[in-house]
Amino acid sequence: MSDNEMTAIADEWRSGYSLPQHMYCDDGIFKNDVQSLGRTQWLLVDHESRIPEPGSYFTVEFGGESIIVLRDRQGSVRAHFNVCRHRGSKICLEKEGTVRSLTCPYHAWSYDLAGNLKSARFMPPDFPMAEHGLNPCAVGIFKGFVFLNLSKDSPPSFEQFVSRFKPMLARYNLEQTKVAARRVFPTAANWKLVVENFFECYHCKPAHATYCSVHDDMKMLAFGAGPGSSNGLADEYMKTFALWELAEKQTGRQPDMFADGPSTPFLQSAGRLPIGRGNLTESLDGKPVAPLIISDAEYDGAQTGCVFNPISVVLANSDHAIAFRFNPKGPLSTDVEVLWMVSSDAQEGPDYDLERIKAVWQTTLLEDKTITENNQSGIQSQTYSPGPYSAQESKIAEFGAWYHEHILRED
Repeated sequence: MSDNEMTAIADEWRSGYSLPQHMYCDDGIFKNDVQSLGRTQWLLVDHESRIPEPGSYFTVEFGGESIIVLRDRQGSVRAHFNVCRHRGSKICLEKEGTVRSLTCPYHAWSYDLAGNLKSARFMPPDFPMAEHGLNPCAVGIFKGFVFLNLSKDSPPSFEQFVSRFKPMLARYNLEQTKVAARRVFPTAANWKLVVENFFECYHCKPAHATYCSVHDDMKMLAFGAGPGSSNGLADEYMKTFALWELAEKQTGRQPDMFADGPSTPFLQSAGRLPIGRGNLTESLDGKPVAPLIISDAEYDGAQTGCVFNPISVVLANSDHAIAFRFNPKGPLSTDVEVLWMVSSDAQEGPDYDLERIKAVWQTTLLEDKTITENNQSGIQSQTYSPGPYSAQESKIAEFGAWYHEHILRED
């Protein structure tokens, strides 16, 4: 798609309204989206507990690229594009495993875990081995979570990307957690619809009975889908929240919340909120579901939400965390990948019941899958036109502006 075509499409966007139809459907726009996201964003892909020892690896897909993420001989996490430097074959064909070296199954070119070419059969004696190592992919680790950036040049600063989340997650021992469960929810909808649905709670009351039974009703009006996602609603709740926040700050448990506007490069937000209803954690009955993952010795009844960017989110409770990866697969397809994290020394059965840990979000995400697929189907109608956002959808309005400036028109 030409620059002039992209400019004409971008000019159709209207602030405060949902996006024009082709922004949710067009293949050319989708390709631009994933290229822009890969270059400009750090993408949450997994947790380093998945690769516990040297040689253990997994592969991850994004925007048509395959990346090998592994632990090298020195114990560091590395990432390489899954492309042999001979004739371009994929090297790792399995999703995960353990290897001593990376050997291409096509012509047996072999690389060490650092990506250096070590063996290239029948090449001439003067062949420059050092010039044919695997292409590296930028990788960053924060609180045990693995982030990638696919830029061929200089990626954005990872330190800048994660710096404001350090106080938000300081109490959580997420480096010492493991994946208790993972699930992918294939969703027949554009990635932007998935994000928009996640960024608002206007739909929560009519669509999410289970989620609403766990969280305080007025909190959802006041904060919707987190800090900055509603617009001046539930003033009475805010008085109650202010008293709770003051008391929590006095104990040192409550860092300052933040919510970026659309002019910022990552559209980040973070906040710690009480779950409500007397619940100690985000479970169906409000009771603990796993051993503590916080430094305190008690369940605190609050949840910390961290939006690293619109497709990388972590929610942390006293006893478990949930990581969300919204992976664009096609113009009408998105994989919603979810990791449920528990303490690394917790044992399924004696210490936690997996179904209790998954219950709230498994139900909610299945409902979201239906919602967004129905939304996508309706948008494809010839009668669709962009609709105005409510006060509870202010974060979506900001997302639209951010998308317009940083992804759609990204140079």
